[in-house]
Amino acid sequence: MRTILLSGFTILAAVGLSACSEKTQDKLQNAGSAIGSDVGNVVDNAGAKIDNAGAKIDNGLDNAGQAISNGADKLGAATDKAAADAKAKAGEIKHDVGASLEKAGSDLKK
Repeated sequence: MRTILLSGFTILAAVGLSACSEKTQDKLQNAGSAIGSDVGNVVDNAGAKIDNAGAKIDNGLDNAGQAISNGADKLGAATDKAAADAKAKAGEIKHDVGASLEKAGSDLKK
């Protein structure tokens, strides 16, 4: 009887340990799944932040390019105006020199 009783307890203990092992396996599996999910979320969030940073850099570069283009347009307009002003002044100087030469020639004739 003692052998049968010990065998029964051994079987019950084995079943209990096996059930405990399944619970432990389930808990480990759930923990692993939760960790995987958390890591996935972190990676997704990091990817989104990198995308946002990339978009901000792209927008900043676009704005810088536009500012350079506007500055180049303004510089071109200022250069054109300066050239027109210089041409007008050269014309005035040419006229003044011509008038001075005519006067000098007139004075020499007298």
